[in-house]
Amino acid sequence: LCGGQDKIRPLWRHYYTGTQGLIFVVDCADRDRIDEARQELHRIINDREMRDAMILIFANKQDLPDAMKPHEIQEKLGLTRIRDRNWYVQPSCATTGDGLYEGLTWLTSNYKS
Repeated sequence: LCGGQDKIRPLWRHYYTGTQGLIFVVDCADRDRIDEARQELHRIINDREMRDAMILIFANKQDLPDAMKPHEIQEKLGLTRIRDRNWYVQPSCATTGDGLYEGLTWLTSNYKS
């Protein structure tokens, strides 16, 4: 959807109308900002324009030794409480491309036209 710099986050909502899927990328090596990521994710998905959007979380930087694993990301982002829509956490490494195809495949195969 958009980049994550603080100053452009207020602009995100201008892109919500008609959104059917959200791709949210989490830096799994940055434990200090996971609460901020959770807050932003829930702020986005609680917007009325996003009520039908599926959620694909790329749990990025899985190549790093201290990266949070997908089950930890599920817990820390509060995903298990989301029961009104499809969501999926895909482990990934953007620098190698690992997991990107699998995540996008999940998104397209769960898309309801």
